Amino acid sequence: MAELEQHQGDQGIEDKIEKTRERFKNEFLKDSSDKYDQRDVDRLQEDNSLVEGYLMWRLYVVDDALKMIDESFQWRKEYGVNDLSESSIPRWMFETGAVFLHGFDKEGNKLFWFKVKLHIKDAKTIIDKKKYVAFWLERNVKKEPGMPLTVIFDMSESGLTNIDMDFVKYVINCFKVYYPKLLSKMIIVEMPWIMNAAWKIVKTWLGPEAISKLKFASRSELQSYIDPEYLPPHMGGMDPFKYSYPPLPDDDFQTPISDNGPIASEDESESKEIESKESVQDSKDGLESSFNSEVATKPKKVNFLEDNEKGESRIKGARKPLTTFKGTLLDISPADELSFGCGDAEKKSLIILSNVTKNPLAFKVRTTAPEKYRVKPSSSTCEPGASIEIVVSLHGGSQASPQDRFLVMAAEMDNVGTQELAQFWKEVQKPKIMEHRLRCHVVESVKPAVMPQREGGDLGSSKDINIAIGHRAPNDNLLLRLAASNSRLEQSLNTCTRVQKILVCLVLILLVLNLYCIRLLTTARQLS
Repeated sequence: MAELEQHQGDQGIEDKIEKTRERFKNEFLKDSSDKYDQRDVDRLQEDNSLVEGYLMWRLYVVDDALKMIDESFQWRKEYGVNDLSESSIPRWMFETGAVFLHGFDKEGNKLFWFKVKLHIKDAKTIIDKKKYVAFWLERNVKKEPGMPLTVIFDMSESGLTNIDMDFVKYVINCFKVYYPKLLSKMIIVEMPWIMNAAWKIVKTWLGPEAISKLKFASRSELQSYIDPEYLPPHMGGMDPFKYSYPPLPDDDFQTPISDNGPIASEDESESKEIESKESVQDSKDGLESSFNSEVATKPKKVNFLEDNEKGESRIKGARKPLTTFKGTLLDISPADELSFGCGDAEKKSLIILSNVTKNPLAFKVRTTAPEKYRVKPSSSTCEPGASIEIVVSLHGGSQASPQDRFLVMAAEMDNVGTQELAQFWKEVQKPKIMEHRLRCHVVESVKPAVMPQREGGDLGSSKDINIAIGHRAPNDNLLLRLAASNSRLEQSLNTCTRVQKILVCLVLILLVLNLYCIRLLTTARQLS
């Protein structure tokens, strides 16, 4: 009997889904083909869970669901949500750390953080801020479909100047209209009493379907929703995470295709996917390895005496890194970024790993753009005291991007002879894994022979300096960056000086007026 009722319920939902699609097509798409992004319309026709999400959020009332779909799709086209990317958002927004995804609550929902004290109301940037929120929401929906979000409004150290009611209403609408079923709960932490009136208004915007998801919590009460491991110290937690950009805190690092052998993947599905990609190049790789002595199936210990005086590595086309990150398990060179250029000779970069422990290490390299890069070796072992050269090369006609990033992972091994890497990475505990991120630096193609100088020995504008930075050797970059920084500081000082002069003039004028008024008063008294 229960199975029959469930079947009838499922059948009723399917009927409403089809009815919603049919009515949307007949009532909203007619003579309005440019009103929506066609990609959203196609997804509505193909994705049952999307339609069911709108219906469920509107208690399966088709008329209400259709209004919600119409409003949501218009918003998506207006803000270009389907085309939002990291490069389409102003960099300074990522650098502030006012909004980001990180950690999970006790129910396993992703945490969506809003650092309210970092938000300043500004009409000139409000559109970009709204797109920034949409970027994070769309990113989460695409990466983890069906994964709800728990929104944390961290109100510590915030005041009335940080409250932008238009922006708050927009965030609420994102969950109320644009992304149905996405909100798990919204937690307001450490709200100052002076903002009580503002949040009473916010409650009216939520509506009855979402009002139960709004929670007000003190620092101690917050741990009933989130474990201390995902809470920062100022909230009584022990999460050492500190936001910085780049990289993004939830970058999707994947194992790249290796040019010289099997890859130790974290799960079977990833391994099968990579193997299918490699099968296309099997014959080519076999031919290259038979003629090219540089492709090694086993990592070798690096002897830096073989490097020439120009800093060229023994691997052709890849320059030896000049900076080093000192880690607990590995020294990693370069320390921060891999450099790539536009020419054919600049499509390789080198990573050097040096084992600083007394035990064998397993390592692997992952990237946010596995389809663009080839890494050899992408996964292997490194003996105590040994160094490994890893060549990262752009595949085919791909171009490097500043948004591309690499993750180097390493962990100590016990039974290096008998333990397989794939199994090792499945079993190793996360706290034992060392991680280090590298970003990509793209060198400009224009290469001026001489740095243009202005009259009086001026190095030129900071823009001119920044253009030239990409064409100098790495050891010159620091000086040029310092020159650019000094140029910007000089401009700022000049601006401050001008403002100071204006303020001094205003003070003098006020002083003269004050003296004049005193004189008039004195004269009036004498006459009386």
